[in-house]
Amino acid sequence: MMLYHGKRLRIGRCSEPGRIYLITSATRHREPLFKDWQTGRLVSRALREAHEAGAVASLAWVVMPDHFHWLFELTNGDLSGTVRRVKSRAALAVNEYLGRSGPVWQKGFHDRAMRKNEDLRSAARYIIYNPVRAGLVASPGEYCLWDAMWL
Repeated sequence: MMLYHGKRLRIGRCSEPGRIYLITSATRHREPLFKDWQTGRLVSRALREAHEAGAVASLAWVVMPDHFHWLFELTNGDLSGTVRRVKSRAALAVNEYLGRSGPVWQKGFHDRAMRKNEDLRSAARYIIYNPVRAGLVASPGEYCLWDAMWL
């Protein structure tokens, strides 16, 4: 039986408060909905709301034109529910801002549970240098849709 991509991503997923996760979620059909920084700010607001609500302790994130990366410690609740709420809040805000309706995100998300001994700063650097590697800017300071706790 062939599983659709979202179901395959859930195989083996664990949700442990206190664990650090690296999440990636892409827009439906990789549509560059966030190429306008104002639209991208709506996604960053949803990420910050999860942090402020105590669901996560955000370590680093970046919103790219067609996806986001988010490094955080899960502090309360369940991983899938937390990401689902963030994507839902962002989708509602993005659709309202753009005057559109319909899905914003691909189903599911990619997650990687980080080991305690992994270098979290290296993971954060990978995240915030994503716009540089994509050729959007020459340095992270030129891109406004990212944050990291080490700054």
